[in-house]
Amino acid sequence: MVTVSELYAHLRKALDQGGIEDSRFEAMCITEELFGTKLQRLLLSRAEANDSLVKKADEMVFRRCSGEPLQYILGKWEFYGLPFYVGEGVLIPRQDTETLVDLALERCSAIENPKILDLCSGSGCVAIALDKHLKGDITAVEISDRALYYLEKNAVLNSSSINIVKGDVTDKTLPEHFRNFDMIVCNPPYLTSEDMKALQKEVTFEPESALFGGKDGLDFYRSICALWHDSLKDSGIIAFEAGLGQEGELALILERGGFKDIEFREDLTGRIRVTSGRKYRGQR
Repeated sequence: MVTVSELYAHLRKALDQGGIEDSRFEAMCITEELFGTKLQRLLLSRAEANDSLVKKADEMVFRRCSGEPLQYILGKWEFYGLPFYVGEGVLIPRQDTETLVDLALERCSAIENPKILDLCSGSGCVAIALDKHLKGDITAVEISDRALYYLEKNAVLNSSSINIVKGDVTDKTLPEHFRNFDMIVCNPPYLTSEDMKALQKEVTFEPESALFGGKDGLDFYRSICALWHDSLKDSGIIAFEAGLGQEGELALILERGGFKDIEFREDLTGRIRVTSGRKYRGQR
């Protein structure tokens, strides 16, 4: 038996030797996952870890030092203050994407029972966060079976009543079934060919289909702006997360797709993360 303090120190050292930059934080996450409670409480209680827990901890560290994302190893990650199951086959929720949720909440808070469509929903983090903070009708669309597995689990985990639809957002016939929405939100694949060649090792564990947006990273923006315009009500808003430096081209795509009042929203680091536009009657 070893104390939690000794185990935590062992994990920090192993992670540090494995090249993990924030070994302190990750050792804390792994320790808390193993014991199911906060590290500070464990240290105060002078808890101990048996041989089975130590072995499991070492296995988790080995996976992490092999490049596997910490979020996949833990099996769950927080987004917008809510827990989400994650694992192989689904994009990991990131804090950057909370900017998209912030914008949607601002735009829809004054609308009674707003209808919101979340395209390329993945784990469902955006749709579920909106559902938990708005009294509205939220629909999530996702094509990947692996991602849908987590989306459905996350809806149950968070007692969310979102509508879940399996569908390809680039299918020309799909938008016909979705009309009169107040807002469309989307965090599509937007990495370029060059981006894909330079991925950090841990990002290579995430599904390519959720990352790669075509040679210039803009394929999904072009398709969605062209196909989903008529799914919005007049004065409805479409909002996208985008990669750094893509906002200029995305603004042009929105304008060509019939959207006006183009706006940009910065994330917490001060970088433009979300680009939005508004539909007007007769505009196309």
